[in-house]
Amino acid sequence: MNKEQKAAQAFARKWAGHGEEKQESQIFWMELLQKVLGVEHPTDLVKFEERVRLSHTSFIDIMIPSTHTMIEQKSYKKELDEPIKQSDGTLLKPFEQAKRYSAALPYSERPRWIVICNFRQFDLYDMERPNDAPTRVELADFQKDYACLKVIVDRQSTRIQKEMDLSREAGTLVGKIYDALLPAYGPEPTAQDYQDLNKLIVRLVFCFYAEDADLFGKKDMFHDYLASFMPEHFRTGLMELFKVLDQKPEERDRFLEDRLKAFPYVNGSLFTETIPVPPINEATRRLILEDGCGFDWSQISPTIFGAIFESSLNPETRRRGGMHYTSIENIHKVIDPLFLDDYRAQFQDAMQEKQTKKRIEKLRNLQEGLGRGRYFDKMTTAMIRSEARERLGIKGFSAERLESREVAA
Repeated sequence: MNKEQKAAQAFARKWAGHGEEKQESQIFWMELLQKVLGVEHPTDLVKFEERVRLSHTSFIDIMIPSTHTMIEQKSYKKELDEPIKQSDGTLLKPFEQAKRYSAALPYSERPRWIVICNFRQFDLYDMERPNDAPTRVELADFQKDYACLKVIVDRQSTRIQKEMDLSREAGTLVGKIYDALLPAYGPEPTAQDYQDLNKLIVRLVFCFYAEDADLFGKKDMFHDYLASFMPEHFRTGLMELFKVLDQKPEERDRFLEDRLKAFPYVNGSLFTETIPVPPINEATRRLILEDGCGFDWSQISPTIFGAIFESSLNPETRRRGGMHYTSIENIHKVIDPLFLDDYRAQFQDAMQEKQTKKRIEKLRNLQEGLGRGRYFDKMTTAMIRSEARERLGIKGFSAERLESREVAA
């Protein structure tokens, strides 16, 4: 058990079974922020009893402006899912009350995160997905689940949100390209057609990203190459490029034209399989060149391409194409408490070591531990399966898929 987990356990033990909104809210949250979530000076972070003008003057319990967080606190005996009579006589559930406060704020001050708490439960709402069910954290399980609340003190969340917004735009764009290409496979595409189209889309997205991330070595290299082909030859140009990207320089045709020779070899077998590329009309050509190549892919985390792409397609298309990706949020719900939180805690502990020699020793021990780590092997399958069911709320989790592979650090 690391320091944070011990602090969470102690916090839960102290606050079990009691809590009054008026008298204890500020103490409760100051202790939580400082002792569990690691905020050194919580008074510099939070604002209590912020005035908000409705049809009458009311007050927001807690605001954390730097992370765009609003906290609505209730007493221990109040239920978070039941309406409560407001000062103006209306009956509102706590989340509805918080949303009313949010709507009355200037747009730039509205919360990204809303936390509803009654001293025994925390409901965390992501206002990017206001209709989704909240993440509920029970004080009784606080030692295990406290990390879900870290987003409310993570000042990097603004950067992460910007990245997510851009990635959603990219997902919409990828969906448009997918929809433009699909009719070229005929009125009734086969299962193989869907697989081929999926692979084509992945290759296009890789090339978009590689160009903007300077992996190809020259600005607009991919765009300029494709722009030289009219619609009737566009598919041929793509197939020739895919073939070259899978060849090491010494394996390529010695008489290969310079514009293809300039592309680097891409290892990892992404381009190894020969896949058919369908005919591409002028509208699709323009979509790829202007919208696809014109988008700034360098600002997007490649780790979420799959989830973003999946979200841009309708369920029937995903089902027929056999497409499913695990979102980065759900990945972290499983791996963070299993091992990543411990590694982060060890890193923080090492970096706080004042003596250089001891700090280096701790960092080396951490590095060696990372190298020895083995995850999703047979020894941890049962634990991961149980954790995944509980955290993701799913049934029929495929143990076979976990048991069939071992992933070393």
